[in-house]
Order: sequence, then structure tokens, then C-alpha cells
Amino acid sequence: MIKHLRIDNRLIHGQVAVTWMNNIGADKIIVCNDKVAADPIQKMALPMAARGNTVYVFTIEETLKYAREHADETIFIIAKFPQDALEILKSGLEVERVNVGNAAPIQGTDYKMVDKSIAATAEDAVVYREIAALRGGKLGSQLTTFNEENDFLGLLAKAGL
Repeated sequence: MIKHLRIDNRLIHGQVAVTWMNNIGADKIIVCNDKVAADPIQKMALPMAARGNTVYVFTIEETLKYAREHADETIFIIAKFPQDALEILKSGLEVERVNVGNAAPIQGTDYKMVDKSIAATAEDAVVYREIAALRGGKLGSQLTTFNEENDFLGLLAKAGL
């Protein structure tokens, strides 16, 4: 079962490897992004950043296949971009929780800071709203397990997106 789907373009870092994994109680982390999965350096480095947790670096299709074949496992997926998360949700797989984590600004894009750790473009906002529509009209954002969850659609609106 996909216990937690986090959108975080920083992928694996200390918060994810320790705090979120312990909070979720996941068996595995799957980093999900087609370009990252095609990069041999990231495929080697990301598991090392996970501090002993089992990590797979998969394309979207590989992620969907693994989740279907291992429904008995508790899986934590980190999607690099909102579009990656949307594809997972559109697949029909059960996802217990979706969380917008970090989204560092991407050079050369027309982004706005939605809060101190999340940048989004108008195109991203459309995708986030599609995600929310698949989740009963709600989408939360929580930086760490110690922070309160924010209404991400409200943050988008406040930022003019």
C-alpha cells in the first residue's frame, strides 16, 4: 500500500530519511521520476542518503508496477514533481496520504514562492489542483512531521496562483 506520497524536488534528505520514515512506518522508499531513474549517479547516490532504509529509484511506470506487485508492503513514495504524483494518483492505486513538501525554485521558470520552502509556477498550480480534485478537493502541505499541515490550495490562492 502506498502509505505516503510526498512531492519534494529535493528527493531524499535528512528529514525524509529519518523523520518521515519513522513517522510513516514505511518498509521502502521509492523515488519516482523518469529522468532521475535514468541518471546512474542519482540512482547510486540517493540510496546512500537514506541512512540504511531500502530505496528504489524508479520511473513512473516502474513505480506503478512495483506498488501493484507489492501491495502488502508499506511504501513511501517521493515524487520529484507534482506531475509525477498526478500520474501515480491517476493510475487508480490507493494512496493514503499526499503531502506537498519542498519545491525549490527552478532557474528559468516563472515561479512564485507559495511559502518559504515551496516555489510553484502557474503550470504547477494547475497540476496541484488536479491532484486535489482526485483527493476530494483537498491537498495538504507539511514541511516536517513537527510542523502543522497547511491547506496547500489556500497557499496557492494567496500567492496568486
